[in-house]
Amino acid sequence: MSGTAVLQVLRSLRPRALAVSAGSIPAPLASAVLPPSSCVRCPPWRSSAVRSLQLCSVLCAGHNKWSKVKHIKGPKDEARGRIFMKFGMMIKIAVKEGGSNPDMNLNLAHILEQCRTKNMPKVSIEAAIKSAEKAKPASQHMFEARGPGGCLLLIEVLTDSNTRSHQEIKRLLNKNGGMLSDGARHNFNRRGVVMVPGQSVSMERALELAIEAGAEDVQETEDEDEQRLLQFICDMTDLKVVRSSLEQLGMQVTSAGLEFVPRTLASLDEDQLDAASTLIEALNDCQDVFRVWDNIKAES
Repeated sequence: MSGTAVLQVLRSLRPRALAVSAGSIPAPLASAVLPPSSCVRCPPWRSSAVRSLQLCSVLCAGHNKWSKVKHIKGPKDEARGRIFMKFGMMIKIAVKEGGSNPDMNLNLAHILEQCRTKNMPKVSIEAAIKSAEKAKPASQHMFEARGPGGCLLLIEVLTDSNTRSHQEIKRLLNKNGGMLSDGARHNFNRRGVVMVPGQSVSMERALELAIEAGAEDVQETEDEDEQRLLQFICDMTDLKVVRSSLEQLGMQVTSAGLEFVPRTLASLDEDQLDAASTLIEALNDCQDVFRVWDNIKAES
């Protein structure tokens, strides 16, 4: 059944649920759905009084775009160690910017939740918060790049030396078939993303939940353990509302935060996908890089 047909059935069967949901969110819920034929999505950055749920057969395919790349998952202990180190850097920056009380510092609260989701030891979290005032000054930067096959990358960096980071990022890009490219950021939108385990939730139910919670889009993805996840995407200002609504609907939220969502996707062949994964791995291994965002299309 197509996405349009599914939503038509849901609207006819659940008018009361939609009405209640619409009254609990900041903006009215829309009933318009774009056709998935070319995967052209209603630009979420365009201001409108109408909230739309966007569907795309490729984005909702539920396949890992790295499924053909055998070496993409390195030793898990080493990878988690790097993640914990970079979370520590983010905690220090958040504390410096907004204080050490997560109740008063929303950014810090989101980071701490992600730390707990990744099972970062409590002692490490507390040590990062306590050492924030004594830490060497660091800043957050975003490098824009183009990778193999014309894919676009946003490289999020936390560093105490902008010159060192710039030189290292440029070296890694040149070595692995990429280059710095101003303007790549225009292909991404800053959106709210709520992550929910999807093992026991069908796509039809996920679409229904998205409508009721006030999300604009729902996509399938996988975590590092290849477990199915659902991403409910919404406007940044609606993040708390969507998260709260999903929890009230009985969903277990694993994380909620702001992410860069691509406007258009790049389709890569197998060789290009392998080269892109090698580049992204190299960037993630850089001590200053916290996260790399890409617009690579998932395998269908």
